[in-house]
Amino acid sequence: MRIGIDLGGTKIEGIALDGSREVARVRVDTPRDDYAATLDAISSVVADLERTAAARGTVGVGIPGTLAPDSGLVKNANSVWLLGRPLKADLERALGREVRVANDANCFVASEAADGAAAGADLVFGVIVGTGTGAGISISGRVLAGPNGIAGEWGHNPLPWPDADELPGPPCYCGKHGCIETFLSGPGLAREYERRSGQRAAALDVAARAASADRSAEEAMASYERRMAKALASVINLLDPDVIVLGGGLSKIAHIYENVPRFWGAHVFSAGVAETPRTRLVRAAHGDASGVRGAAWLWPS
Repeated sequence: MRIGIDLGGTKIEGIALDGSREVARVRVDTPRDDYAATLDAISSVVADLERTAAARGTVGVGIPGTLAPDSGLVKNANSVWLLGRPLKADLERALGREVRVANDANCFVASEAADGAAAGADLVFGVIVGTGTGAGISISGRVLAGPNGIAGEWGHNPLPWPDADELPGPPCYCGKHGCIETFLSGPGLAREYERRSGQRAAALDVAARAASADRSAEEAMASYERRMAKALASVINLLDPDVIVLGGGLSKIAHIYENVPRFWGAHVFSAGVAETPRTRLVRAAHGDASGVRGAAWLWPS
């Protein structure tokens, strides 16, 4: 049996797989800003899964960051209470077994490229748009990690082709301004709506208000879609993926899939010939379960 854990900024989800068959699933809130409580929560999820499945399993964990190759400490995590912590070693001690840890977006793209929305595609770019904005790359079914463990860290590049009101951009937890993540994450969309309306609302509520003819929400969503189009056009120019798969909370906004490709054509490189980019933008087939499935598959069957 294989157990996958998706350690998110707001929730921890666990799944137990017997082959490809799901035998148990558990979801709990993430104890934000509390490292010790996060370790306890993961341990509790694993125990609950094994109790339900009546079996002991291997454990793979997807995290919103990566492990530094030299030290094994967590780096690049927007769940900042994980930064600099020996998460893998601490989980192995708590669970009494080897644990495999990988970036959550890498787990997500592995799942979708294997048997999800991008099954059969040669080059896949997978994006999680939620509390943060992470991404991963799959080439011929193999996830690209890179020597620094940061392949696909698209969210921490600056927003390309910025408009005047997008400079210098919001501050990012990484210490820079104007990262793609600050615009395209859920908090980024909520911030844009608050800037336009003076009201606070969660990102999915902004999308719902836009569908109900709230002018400020409509403008915030249009701005969000254009920014996503610019940011993804830079990916198409660099990687030319067959498919871009969206996951995370904001991937549930249906009109993104129509509007973003309509906008990105203005920025995809095609000098001298007018043509429509052939890259497909699709929603994850496995929804919220995709990342946790990929985490379980950190261990071969």
